[in-house]
Amino acid sequence: QVQLVESGGGLVQAGGSLRLSCAASGRTFRPYRWGWFRQAPGKDRELVATIMWSGGQTTYADSVKGRFTISRDNAKNTVYLQMNSLKPEDTGTYYCAAGAEVQYYLWGQGTQVTVSS
Repeated sequence: QVQLVESGGGLVQAGGSLRLSCAASGRTFRPYRWGWFRQAPGKDRELVATIMWSGGQTTYADSVKGRFTISRDNAKNTVYLQMNSLKPEDTGTYYCAAGAEVQYYLWGQGTQVTVSS
């Protein structure tokens, strides 16, 4: 059974950087796409970035364009989210997810990102 395990969250000052990782364990894993989501307290879950397993096409939420970069290493079954120029409004729990064409079907446990002003 495949599991997704995130790491790399933490506390950082505004303007700083963090790199999140999400590794799929269990067996070779080839989702149609990967996604990073985040959820702040009292707010809905937000799709931050996606990347296609094959081809590597990416999409970003407007709020993170130019600051965040999603990437993947298919040989390692791992997806990354490089977050630069962090803002307090980036604070939240970040989740990675594996998706098919229509919906995401496998989620990690989440990693906390806190950006202080």
